[in-house]
Parts: sequence; C-alpha cells; structure tokens
Amino acid sequence: MYSNKTMKSALETMMFIWGEPLEVKDAAEVLEADKKDIRSLFRELQAEYEQEGRGIRIREVDDAFGFVTIAENDMFLKKLCTPVRVRRLSQAALEVLAIIAYRQPVTRSEIDSIRGIKSERVIDGLIDKDLVEVAGRSEGVGRPLLYATTKEFLKKFGFSSLKDLPEVPEYEEMRREREEERYGQLAIDFEEKE
Repeated sequence: MYSNKTMKSALETMMFIWGEPLEVKDAAEVLEADKKDIRSLFRELQAEYEQEGRGIRIREVDDAFGFVTIAENDMFLKKLCTPVRVRRLSQAALEVLAIIAYRQPVTRSEIDSIRGIKSERVIDGLIDKDLVEVAGRSEGVGRPLLYATTKEFLKKFGFSSLKDLPEVPEYEEMRREREEERYGQLAIDFEEKE
C-alpha cells in the first residue's frame, strides 16, 4: 500500500497526463486501492488546490476528477493564445521561394547561381515551414535534389494553382544582368591595378 502523499502525487500526475476527467475506478485500479479511499484523496487534493488559491483547480464530474483553469485567469489565456503570432518570411526566404515557385523543379545550385549566394539554410527553413519540398532528383551530374513548392505554399499565398503566379521578368535575364555587372566591375578593377 502506498502512502497518501505518494497516491496524491500519482493522482495529480495521472490527471495531468490523462487530459480528461480521470475516473475514480481507473485510478483505484492503477493504485491498487479502494475506490472510496481514492475518491477521498481526490477531494482532499481538490480542497488543497482551492485553499492555496492556485490557477488550476480540480473539478469532479460524474465520479471522475480532472484539472480545470479558474475563470479569473481567462484574460491571461486569451492574451497568450490569441492572436496567433504570425512569423514573417525573411527577404532571403521570399527571394528563394520566388525562384523555386517560378523555376520549379529547380536545384540548389541553380538557386545559388541566380541569387549569387548560398541558399542551403534558407531552403531548409522553407522545407520546415512546409512551403517547399524535395520533388525528386535531377538527371544532371551527381543527381542533385530538385525543389518545388507545396500545396501549403499555394494555400498560404492564396493561389489555386501555379498558373495564378503573377508575371515577372525572367530570372535568367536578371541573372545575366547581375553577372555582367559583376564581371564588368571585375574587369575595371583588374585594369586599374595594372
């Protein structure tokens, strides 16, 4: 036989884990004790929580006991739970997402080439947010992964299909312009050093 302190502790743990009112008969069975004694321990716990003015109370419902919050704390729960905080995508994430959306399926090296910077972490973050997924492997050397947008991407951005994406200048043109600017600057720098 367990001590009353041990059984009360066990009852608290079981109520917390069970998630709904725990029936006296089930608790008595687990603790190998008489239902009358378990009901009495539940009621003692209930009185202790109330006397100590805790934010959680124990409610009895049809010979079962469970945790509930007190009404006085509702305003704090509302502040905590609503509105749900929306995390915005970084500029880098939006850029990579746009490249994938318009060029899919696309490899990481193609994305890196367009951006002029490594994109591995950004892609991993987009995968974690379920906006991008691995869509297979390229037939190219090394068979790199191909990335594409997900249904969740369409849903979050309000598109019914990829055909709804707005028209934008081709990324290939933008990449070429960027490379020309970069190589042009390198040539100027090289000439100045000579």
